[in-house]
Amino acid sequence: MGVTAAEIRRRAEELRGQITADRRYLHQIPEIGMELPKTADYIRKRLDEMGIPWENCGGDLPEQVTRDFMEAGFPRMERAEGVTAVIGHGSPCILLRADMDALPIREDSDLAFRSGNGYGHMCGHDSHAAMLLGAAQILKEREDSLAGSVKLVFQPGEETGAGARVLVENGLLENPKVDAAFGLHVQSVTRTGELGYAVGVNSASLDTFILKIRGSGGHSSQPQLCIDPLMIMNQVYQAVNLLVTREADPAAMVALTCGVAKGGTAVNIIPGEAELHIGVRTLDVQAADHLTRRIPEVIDHYVKAWRGAYDLTVFHTPCTYSDEALCRELVSFAEEILGKENVCQIPPMTGTEDFGYITREVPGMFAFIGAGQPGNAPLHNPHMVLDEEVLPLGAALHAYTAISWLASRR
Repeated sequence: MGVTAAEIRRRAEELRGQITADRRYLHQIPEIGMELPKTADYIRKRLDEMGIPWENCGGDLPEQVTRDFMEAGFPRMERAEGVTAVIGHGSPCILLRADMDALPIREDSDLAFRSGNGYGHMCGHDSHAAMLLGAAQILKEREDSLAGSVKLVFQPGEETGAGARVLVENGLLENPKVDAAFGLHVQSVTRTGELGYAVGVNSASLDTFILKIRGSGGHSSQPQLCIDPLMIMNQVYQAVNLLVTREADPAAMVALTCGVAKGGTAVNIIPGEAELHIGVRTLDVQAADHLTRRIPEVIDHYVKAWRGAYDLTVFHTPCTYSDEALCRELVSFAEEILGKENVCQIPPMTGTEDFGYITREVPGMFAFIGAGQPGNAPLHNPHMVLDEEVLPLGAALHAYTAISWLASRR
């Protein structure tokens, strides 16, 4: 007879103290980007304590990738530090994913275990890693009865939009070959224990264009002797916004934001350089493809029309896609853990999640679990605080999902 949801819930509750301790330790040492030495060391240490063999996944980043991320405002990152572990044997194999990077946000809370290093786990990735460590303990204890393999991944760089991509490129979905994937994210403004999921497109894609315009500076009284990069920047700003109103289907959700526009030092100086950062989010793959092609064309024509030169750095994070058939299966397991009344379908989120690099390759499901209540500070806010009651629930959900999905393949 197979394990029941009640047994998994009970075991997760017994592990509450350890899961909470893991979360609080990670909360105090937030690290950003791809290189997370302290965080990864702690994950590896905890896996060692549980007798779970692990491997590093990621490796050295190409120099161009390092430079591109620095252009986007990240510190120099030369390596991607992910940690994987396999529990069980053979196929099929289900992947459970937890991201573990933080944000460049200074935490503002009264928590005794708050971060003091200038960064903050204000997206809850510390809780994701802790919940997956709790699930690892439950799965390891039942390893001999698993009907296949569970691959755990503790992923860096989700906030870069490319951490999952780097791990996939470095073999995340092989050895063993992954057949399905499940990802879970906390939500501070949803009641604790409520699970929401979207079928099909689950999160918006994000295309980022970092434009550096080179002109020729000089005195503001002699503009004819200059090439004004600020004027070019303003022309590009207006043109890319017009693309959304005139070339994207009005039925498509498209949000274009120029979050950085800078250049110049004084009112009487035409500067030599200006910079514009453009971000496009959409739930429509066709709109994303069109704008990804057209924005560089518009940039090229406008800059050259005004005799400027430019450098353009582009990042792309695809939509996350939740497979309909897999959702039907996994939702039933979630209902057993959380209660049917606490599981519901929700609209896709307009934010971006790099789990999409995984769901492009294998059937996947991404879901949000409440860890607070309406009115709380949202994710990415310096005042965001999670309800730790979610920790054993998330651990149980991960473990029971994997156990039950593997058993259903017998």
